[in-house]
Amino acid sequence: MHDIRPIIDRALQVLETHRLDRTGAYARWIWQDAAGGRELGLNEYGCADAANILYMVGAFPSDPRERQAWIDTLQGFQDPATGLFTEATHHPYHTTAHCIAALELFDARPRHPLTALHHYLDRDELYRFLDGLHWQDDPWIASHQGAGIYAALVLAGEAPRAWQDWYFAWLYEEADPATGFWRKGHVVPTCQGDSFSGTLAEPTVFPHLAASFHYLFNHEYAHRPLHYPEKVVETCLDIYANHRWPTLGHAVTFAEVDWVYTLNRAQRQTGTHFAETKEALRAFADEYVGFLLELDPATHENFNDLHTLFGCICALAELQAALPGYLASDKPLKLVLDRRPFI
Repeated sequence: MHDIRPIIDRALQVLETHRLDRTGAYARWIWQDAAGGRELGLNEYGCADAANILYMVGAFPSDPRERQAWIDTLQGFQDPATGLFTEATHHPYHTTAHCIAALELFDARPRHPLTALHHYLDRDELYRFLDGLHWQDDPWIASHQGAGIYAALVLAGEAPRAWQDWYFAWLYEEADPATGFWRKGHVVPTCQGDSFSGTLAEPTVFPHLAASFHYLFNHEYAHRPLHYPEKVVETCLDIYANHRWPTLGHAVTFAEVDWVYTLNRAQRQTGTHFAETKEALRAFADEYVGFLLELDPATHENFNDLHTLFGCICALAELQAALPGYLASDKPLKLVLDRRPFI
């Protein structure tokens, strides 16, 4: 068993250092990078991720006036003309879904309709959009768009049931029978990582896992079946056993929750590999918690990026649920993905 209370306490200390001068206002970063390109003040991801972290660790605001201040801050980032939320580090569909998902924690929606996404409500337009994503060469970044439009439209209350059926029907038919990931015929090793890892030194299928994670949490939210869950489990186990993402469990990124969530949730949909899955998750938890307890929370680069810190707490929440009794905290962590899609 591991005591993760020190990690949670350190995360809350980081939140405090990133808090700005009004309720619900947070910076994503508090120091500049070498390129000097960071937005150090009020930031969409700073605010949304602070809300997400507070929700997961059981410190979410309950006072109605305080909650309304959070809502006002998050809603204020929306462009009333397009309905989109924009920020420099991510595609607007990702930022839009991420901010709307944070608003949902407060039982709130965006102020304005998502006008820029409405043409995707046509089935042919939706399928053209999905078909045109970079599934093979840049799957991780492309998934921000393909998953983001679903989460944004659904959480904004603008996606009819028929549209949701079209979305999941396309993905069901396009699942890859060899790996279980999306999209069939395109799951080949690639050197394209995400915005944090950049271009990789060696090709790997891990970016396809990370991309598929984004579509998987939409499936989990909607209680939709995977086409090849056993293959997903087998591919995840192979990635861990053969170190196909060398920093997995030794970094503060989203890669950790991508792998843990995908393996754990796919295993729920298949009757095989239960023991192997639990063994791999326990081994990973040993590595990951040990790494997190050793880092310096005051100076670690990604532990002080509220967006990657959020990914870290997500991974711990999913591990705690997957391994009952193995990760101890004063309050059980609540993964935001169990409430609504998108991180």
